[in-house]
Amino acid sequence: MRLQKFIALAGIASRRKAEEIISQGRVTVNDEVKSEMGVIVTDDDIVKVDGKLIELAEEKVYILLNKPAGYVTTSKDQFGRPNVIDLIPEIKERVYPVGRLDYATSGMLILTNDGDYANKMMHPSKNVNKTYEARIKGVPTKPEMERFKTGIEIDGVKTFPASIKIIKNEGSSCIVSIKISQGRNRQIRKMCDEIDHPVISLKRTAIGDIQLRDLKEGEWCYFTID
Repeated sequence: MRLQKFIALAGIASRRKAEEIISQGRVTVNDEVKSEMGVIVTDDDIVKVDGKLIELAEEKVYILLNKPAGYVTTSKDQFGRPNVIDLIPEIKERVYPVGRLDYATSGMLILTNDGDYANKMMHPSKNVNKTYEARIKGVPTKPEMERFKTGIEIDGVKTFPASIKIIKNEGSSCIVSIKISQGRNRQIRKMCDEIDHPVISLKRTAIGDIQLRDLKEGEWCYFTID
């Protein structure tokens, strides 16, 4: 199989991220650096990433976690902040988050060692909706909410069409449901800033058809895919 697929199936990263790792010269096959795409490997080859031997994951696992605010989803953090992996010490397989949630954002996070599944869920071409519940300052008007549907320019690039719906009006603030199909850095916070209704708190409640269920913050469970 192709080297990037091998890395993904080994649970190191998604296939897309695996291609980046290869191009950075961090992968060796039989102690030779391989930085080009298309390299074919077999079961007899010795594959290492950053000098560490990797092997195919024996069993695919899919984990649903209710991430508390105050945890990072990156593999390394220069500030030494708590990592979501710390919340699943019982898991022996090497899993990684499917996409990310900001440090200050809570809610649904999928972790897996299935790189193909991760790529399917997060690749922009798949248009998988992510649903969030946010408390924002003030109450947006219809014209302001319409901007979500037409796209809002953030960091010089217009967002894909999104939706925002008021769930509860609390006067000085309100609870809204927001759906986006992208995963740009701090996207919802930036979109709400652009309509002058900054986010107070943010929680992801669903990815596609997968719901957070009744998991409490910090709790997790296994789930299966079709």
